[in-house]
Amino acid sequence: MEDAQIIAMFAEESTREAAFKHLLKKYQQKIYWHVRRMVIDHDDADDVTQDIFVKVWRNLDKFREDSQLYTWLYRIATNECITFLNKKKQKQNVSLDDESSSYLSETLADGAYFNGDKAQMKLQQALLTLPEKQRLVFNMKYFEDLKYEEISDILGTSVGALKASYHLAVKKIEQFFNSND
Repeated sequence: MEDAQIIAMFAEESTREAAFKHLLKKYQQKIYWHVRRMVIDHDDADDVTQDIFVKVWRNLDKFREDSQLYTWLYRIATNECITFLNKKKQKQNVSLDDESSSYLSETLADGAYFNGDKAQMKLQQALLTLPEKQRLVFNMKYFEDLKYEEISDILGTSVGALKASYHLAVKKIEQFFNSND
């Protein structure tokens, strides 16, 4: 089902729930993995994803359609991830931007839901060494295969700055792999 159809159905009280079910079917898994790559822990990702879709339910009727629906969803998801990580950082009194990112790294290593091989684990650990913005840009470009223009709409950052962030992230990941062989 096309996004415009979902939005039109959501506008009608009688078809609102059906529209939301279509929206969930279309975007829930993508949003979950976007969140999961940022917050690492499966249970946290589930909670944040649920919060995102509650927010979407409450605000979809206010969506102005001056961007694509998935861009709007990713913007909400990204903001919720940042808010969640900041709250967690304050609770744990841990800096998530530290070079070690030991807290998230331990969460990744202990995660019962991580089933990747050693190379995937190493990539995830390398990603945790990146500053939050670089990690977001890398995840959206590498894992979600979004175009720079789409990421720009989501993050409200220029395409040039995003390309620079992605390039820096790739260099840091390469350095991580080279220094941890």
